[in-house]
Amino acid sequence: MTLDPDHALFVAILDSGSIAATARASGTSPAMVSKRLARLEARLGVRLIERTTRRLHPTPVGTQLHADLKQILAALAAAEARVTGAASAPAGPLRIAAPTSFARLHIAPHLGDFLRLYPAVALELTLSDGYVDLAAGRIDCAIRITADPPAGYVARRLAGNRRVVCASPAYLAAHGVPTSPAALAGHRLLAAEGQLPWTLLRPARRAVVEGVSHVRTDSSEIVRELALAGVGIALRSLWDVGKALADGRLVRVLPEWEGAHDLAIHALHAAQPRPAVSAFIDFLADRLSPPPWEPLDTSVG
Repeated sequence: MTLDPDHALFVAILDSGSIAATARASGTSPAMVSKRLARLEARLGVRLIERTTRRLHPTPVGTQLHADLKQILAALAAAEARVTGAASAPAGPLRIAAPTSFARLHIAPHLGDFLRLYPAVALELTLSDGYVDLAAGRIDCAIRITADPPAGYVARRLAGNRRVVCASPAYLAAHGVPTSPAALAGHRLLAAEGQLPWTLLRPARRAVVEGVSHVRTDSSEIVRELALAGVGIALRSLWDVGKALADGRLVRVLPEWEGAHDLAIHALHAAQPRPAVSAFIDFLADRLSPPPWEPLDTSVG
């Protein structure tokens, strides 16, 4: 594939989120930008961007092309920098997306140190428990807790994601302590939408816990707060409830069982990230190695 100016223009449109903004940055008119985008779509024979009155949305093929072109453009920029000796210090905009609870507990406390190390970086942090589309959201790096990182990006593993069954002492005193995964069926389970059923593992054994959450919510933070308040039993990540387990506000239930081990914490980015992106990922990997929530061995007495 030959890279032409229309490719770079297409990337700029999605990065800026606006044809008008792209036109201003390129010193041309919105009409000309629209014409060149239409020309690229006609040449490729596919629709790359859906236009609405409020914003632009890349189509699935547009998302993939944007990711591929970003890698190519980044590689070209890096090659030119090596030839010309251009400065490679981390600088410029850095857009990070991360899960709300994880960012609050394990990213935000370190951002001051990161910005003191790299004062030329302009940081933007987007928090969501859902998966943000990197291309549509113009995200440079996404922190995701997943077993299956998406294709088209580099996924760097930052830490594992051990999950344990836990509840407050008050809940267990009132409702009893379950002694098997099957016994959980008689208890109030707590989970955000899409997080049930639970798969629990112990050496050479596997159990699936079916059910519905006693309280419906789309927020993992609410699930943790409900567990702390004695509302029910939850399956939570150690990074989320480690402190509460350590100080006794929560205790482990079925301590010989844990959630399935397929999930891990990853940083997703383009194949040729800008220096600011690499600096942030290296910085966060250092802060999470070893994971500050490990080791932990707090169980029901």
